[in-house]
Amino acid sequence: MLRTITLGSCVSVQGLLEKTLPDGRIAVRVGDRVFTGLPITKAA
Repeated sequence: MLRTITLGSCVSVQGLLEKTLPDGRIAVRVGDRVFTGLPITKAA
């Protein structure tokens, strides 16, 4: 499943969901790299 996360205040990354961490962050895979950040919530 594709997910989008934020890294810092203005950088976002979209990739395949790897895992959900206990502190609310998620890890996504882009190619051979894994990024961890806060998930972006859906707009109403």
